[in-house]
Amino acid sequence: MDLSKLKRRGLMFVLSSPSGAGKTTITRALMENNPDLTASISATTRTQRGGELNGKHYYFVDIPAFTKMIDNGELLEYAKVFDNYYGTPRGPVEEALSAGQDVVFDIDWQGTQQLEEIARDDLVTIFILPPSHAELEKRLRKRAIDTHETEMQIRSRMEKASSEMSHYSEYDYVIINKDIESSIAKAQTILDAERMKRKRLTGTSEFVRGLMGGL
Repeated sequence: MDLSKLKRRGLMFVLSSPSGAGKTTITRALMENNPDLTASISATTRTQRGGELNGKHYYFVDIPAFTKMIDNGELLEYAKVFDNYYGTPRGPVEEALSAGQDVVFDIDWQGTQQLEEIARDDLVTIFILPPSHAELEKRLRKRAIDTHETEMQIRSRMEKASSEMSHYSEYDYVIINKDIESSIAKAQTILDAERMKRKRLTGTSEFVRGLMGGL
């Protein structure tokens, strides 16, 4: 039998969470452990920070350029987050999926809803929850030391977290991130299982007919 005709279509692996719950750490670990997993690079209107490279960390654009991308249908999803716009360029993602490469997304519930509408069959979604309100605040305050965020910004993130967590039921999976290593392992298990789903393997019907014909 010609196994070369069996090809797997890539999947869109979405992780969402309130700030401080751990999705960025989990995403980075998955990228390190899976060389065939690529990160979706978002376009954004926020200011480029020191050490960030255009085209590697983000595609940095101004608001008129971002609006043009929306009008031309060049974004799979987009949202306004803390006064800045973020969106996923369509072309690179579709190219990766067709080539059998998986793409991981670090987006919020608004972006996930938009992807649900146009790419449900390619989509796998996970919502990361903190183990407690107190632990989430602790993580945000610890991070604020490095990012120099103000007390007002910390409180704003805590208030936004409540709204974000209310959308957990819209996701395929939920991981409560009490222990980061355990949470990474759970995310990896989900990725491995979803990769093996029958619907993602193209050419299966022809392969099975060939098997049956040889009996």
